[in-house]
Amino acid sequence: MSFKELHYRWEWKFKSQPEALWTWVADTNHFNRDAGLPALENRLGKGNRLANAKRRLRLMVFGTPLEYEEEPFEWIRPRRFGVVRHYLSGPLDTFRQSAELIPEEGGTRLIYDVWVKPKNILGLISTPIQIGILSRRQFETIFRRYDKLASLQRLPIEFPAHVEFAPGGRERLQVGRDRLLTQGAGRALVDRLIETLERGDAMALARIRPYALADYWNAPRRAVLELFLRATRAGLLNLQWDVLCPMCRGAKQKNETLSDLRMPVHCDTCNIDFYANFESSVELTFHPNPAIRSIEASEFCVAGPQTTPHIIAQQLIAPRSSRALTLPLEKGRYRLRALELNGGQLIAADTHGDAAVSVKASDSGWAGDELRVALTPTLNLENATTQEQLLILERIAWSDQSTTAAEVTALQTFRDLFASEALRPGDQISVGSLTIMFTDLKSSTQLYREIGDAPAFGLVMDHFDVLKQAIADEGGAVVKTIGDAVMAVFQRPAPALRAIFKAQEKLLKSSAARPLKLKAGIHYGSCIAVNLNDRLDYFGTTVNAASRLVELSSGNDIILSSAVRDDSEVQEILRELKAECVETNLKGFDKETFEVWRVYS
Repeated sequence: MSFKELHYRWEWKFKSQPEALWTWVADTNHFNRDAGLPALENRLGKGNRLANAKRRLRLMVFGTPLEYEEEPFEWIRPRRFGVVRHYLSGPLDTFRQSAELIPEEGGTRLIYDVWVKPKNILGLISTPIQIGILSRRQFETIFRRYDKLASLQRLPIEFPAHVEFAPGGRERLQVGRDRLLTQGAGRALVDRLIETLERGDAMALARIRPYALADYWNAPRRAVLELFLRATRAGLLNLQWDVLCPMCRGAKQKNETLSDLRMPVHCDTCNIDFYANFESSVELTFHPNPAIRSIEASEFCVAGPQTTPHIIAQQLIAPRSSRALTLPLEKGRYRLRALELNGGQLIAADTHGDAAVSVKASDSGWAGDELRVALTPTLNLENATTQEQLLILERIAWSDQSTTAAEVTALQTFRDLFASEALRPGDQISVGSLTIMFTDLKSSTQLYREIGDAPAFGLVMDHFDVLKQAIADEGGAVVKTIGDAVMAVFQRPAPALRAIFKAQEKLLKSSAARPLKLKAGIHYGSCIAVNLNDRLDYFGTTVNAASRLVELSSGNDIILSSAVRDDSEVQEILRELKAECVETNLKGFDKETFEVWRVYS
């Protein structure tokens, strides 16, 4: 017997704007948990996939398994989203849901539609009660709570559904707090962290992004990151290295140490193998130490809109058909791709772009030229293939709230606290572009002969302390010392230049009786991270060139490569300094002529 599809439509008016409310309403994982739905089980198993990100899932309701195949969520951020489920067991045949957030004066009108087709008499009887009455009341309660929180511009991490401490967890929390304060951590930030661990939502705490939390707290990002690193050593947090897929940006590996990284990495959703790099696809996140709090690891919804916030629109389009979408875009570059096709279409959005464009997904590929569209364009998406296609429009830029491995491993606090964190012996991984600085004490051999080994050794050790502090103050890190030479790493060139100027000045002032002159060379470019003597080290042409630049320094100057000198931040610093250009050859680069800059204070 076939049953008629039942339709329910609810409308609510909320005070918050769609952009703010979307963060809560479209977080379907949190919503399903708050609605009391049971956790899901993936029935396909690791390494298996259905086309177009479809999933086979199961949940238990009153001891009865309900298994279904779920189509990928469709959405246009931050206006509407929906999903379709085809049940393989239980009293329902199909379930469809759609939510639309309509901006209105003074807030948002939320239209929520549910279509249910019963499979049997039980489904026909239970649906009007469960969906038509109970779910409506429950959903309204949840949405109104979300509206209040969105209006207050609060984050989900602050509001727990349930807090469960491990035995003795509260006591350990206070011990860790006292330890951080004893180490000199700022009381205000420590108290914010303790409050978050004590009261925060368990699901949100399972993957804490320190930069996102720092922005929300209106606190310096580096200070929050260093606090999290110290809190890990104090037993409050555990760190985790997430390896992100370059396409969907989901975490495909979660490792407790860098040595656990395994390459290549496979993404079941995108059906690709990829090699991670420290610059973008390895992110450091944190979660509470299990000795403090038990953290919920269950999934209540898979692949909802908020799991991939870089995706603006996702649409499942039938073969030989098209769909027109009007999109709210920010200025920037985007990529339109189909999950089951190679390549993609680049799109640039700005105020002078076209109001309407057409894009065709075909087996033969995509148009080669980048399209230029307005900030609220209409995109006519055509699936010219004979197969159903999931079309995805995504921002190309990665989130600047990611705490990348390249940045963390170039931080002195990390290297001091986690000296053993290194890759597996023999592994190497790209870290993108870094600033490498080499320093060397001028005439150190003569210093030992003139004042004796012990006094000279003391001055050399003091010089290491001065240099390390100057480097750390500018966000860099000492990679290693070689005799009385130092190799240091920074994310950007300007902090390296400021650090070496401070160190040179302090060494001259602090050792007036025996002035120490510090030679320095700085280069910027791509590097490779490796394991050397169980420590994280860097190799490559950039490192080799930087090590040669220091040989050109007299101790009264700093030698910069053209890559460093041409940096916009460095240009600002050089306005107050003297600089002269020199063409030279570097040892080991005999066939190349380098343009370097000798900088004086």
